[in-house]
This record gives sequence, structure tokens and C-alpha cells, in this order.
Amino acid sequence: MTSVKEFRIDEEPTPTELGRGAFVFTDDYSVFDWGKMPDEIPGKGVALCTMGADNFEALEAEGIATHYEGVVLDGETTSVERAIGAGEKPREMAIELTQVPDLPHGADGYDYDTYHDAAGENYLIPLEIVFRNTVPVGSSLRNRSDPTDHGLEYEEWPDEAVDLPEPVVEFSTKYEEQDRYLSRDEADRIAGRADVADLESIAREVNGLLNRRAAKAGFVHEDGKIECLFYEGEIRVADVVGTFDENRFSYDGQEISKEVVRQYHKRTQPEWVEAVSEAKQRANEQGVADWKALCDSRPEPLDEHVLDVASGLYCAGTNAYAGRDVFDASPIEDAIRRAEGL
Repeated sequence: MTSVKEFRIDEEPTPTELGRGAFVFTDDYSVFDWGKMPDEIPGKGVALCTMGADNFEALEAEGIATHYEGVVLDGETTSVERAIGAGEKPREMAIELTQVPDLPHGADGYDYDTYHDAAGENYLIPLEIVFRNTVPVGSSLRNRSDPTDHGLEYEEWPDEAVDLPEPVVEFSTKYEEQDRYLSRDEADRIAGRADVADLESIAREVNGLLNRRAAKAGFVHEDGKIECLFYEGEIRVADVVGTFDENRFSYDGQEISKEVVRQYHKRTQPEWVEAVSEAKQRANEQGVADWKALCDSRPEPLDEHVLDVASGLYCAGTNAYAGRDVFDASPIEDAIRRAEGL
């Protein structure tokens, strides 16, 4: 089980064959790499399943290979278009499965050679490929680079979102306890048989499609990521694509994505956020993987009003992005006004 979606295996993958399984999307959420938080956001699971499936079907239509097979209703696999047309709210997504070997951690760090020795020609590439179109206030890019590194004329990052002249593509770790950004050479080594240039090319294609779909719905697609599998020499887009959890979207200047909840925690539970940051730093210094064991603080549940506002953003946002009434929800403009009041 992942932090926000359950993972079911129907047919195990083998060294030579893909398996079959499903994601079952829950209403759980995670911020700051914590995992499952102490409460749920109603409607979130259906929102993520619907957006992810909608984007996968758009990618397939453009000839971009993915591991997506459809949404599941009453044990039958169908398209998200048909599911929504029938008035259903899909929560389960059928997918192809690849191998995910153990990634050992020792005194010298993570052992990717052992991972790839076990992976062969059928494996999940242990990278996240990140693409950025803007640099929002909460973006980690502000901590790792200067505006001039990206062709911008600012001497330092301003206190508002900044549009990038060209999308930036970066690589970060997937299975390490703490995500870290990588040089291109290190990313190429961690990718194994998959070529890092091909991964970047696919990420740019996915980003371009999401930009067009977002703009059509009145959104700005700020940044996001993909994960990919490698099977018999082919790279396929895996996990989930273009949702309010994997990506950052805004509407009329207001964040729609999980970033709203992240920033709310920063304002209302700063002690916990700081404790998480300190625990991660101590884990790095001590060379241990489990940073949560070093954290002496736990997140508090959110007020019902906050959860209701977050739910409204997910539901109204999905309706607007998909161009269909998946939820009986207020218009996106109403959800935005409520979020601005948090």
C-alpha cells in the first residue's frame, strides 16, 4: 500500500512478462513525505482516479506508451469516458505491473547495482522525472538555483510565482527515504538500461499535453512529474499522471493542488513542519534511511472546515479539468473563493 492509494496485484510480473493489477484510490493524503495523515479529504480518491485516467487516455491517443488499462467498475475494465457517461465515480484503475526489486541500503548508501542486477529488462525505473513551467512560492527550485540559471532577469526570487522561459526537467530519486535531486550523470546511472535522454523527451511530451489540457480548462499547469517503467527496450509512463497530487495547478492565481494543504500546515502547524525538516537533516547526517523514527512530533488532524474546503477544490477542480460533471459540486470559482479564505 502507498500512502494515498492501495495497490493490488492480480498477476505477478516476471523477468520476461508484465503482470496485471490495480490502484485503488483512497481519500487519504500525504504532505512533506509523511505518508498517511490523520484525516481524509472526501472525494479525493475519485478525483485522482478520474484525472489520472483521463490523462492516460489522452496520452495513449497521442501515441505515448503507458501502463494504463482502464478504470474498473464492478470487476469490469472500461474507459473513464464511459464510466463518467454512465454516472459512475471510478475509484479503481487497472494497470500493467513491472518488477520492483529491493533497493538495499548500506554504509555506502543505496545499492542501485543490486537493484538492476535483479531487474533485468523489466523494471520500474527508480527515478521521478520532474518538469517545471513556473516557479511557485513553494517550489524547491528556489532553494537549489538562482533565477539567472533559467534565463530570468531577477537577481533573487520574487515573492510571487514566476513563469519560466522554457520548461525545466529534473531528475530525483524514487525509492530513497528522502527524495534528492540528481545530476544528469547520476540519474543516467540510476536509470539502468533506460536512457536518460529518452526519459527527458517523454517528460517534455507529457508536460506539453498537460499544459494544453490545463489551458483549455482555464488552469495553469505549474509543475509535475512522471514515473516510468522499462520493458523489453521500451519506456512506458507509469504510476499516475497529471492529478492534483502529482502536479501543481492554479486557477485565477489560486493553487488548486495539494499545495493548498501543504501551505496550510506550514501556517498552522509550523512546529511539526520544522520537526520533519530537522529529522530529515539528522537522518542525512547519521546516514540512516528512516527519518521518521527520528521525528519527535506528529501532525494534528485538520478542522472539518479545512477538509471541506480541500474537498471542494478536488471535486470542483476535477469537474473543470475533465469538462464533465463527475461530482455534484459548486463551480470552480466558488471553491477558489473558499480556499482563499483559509
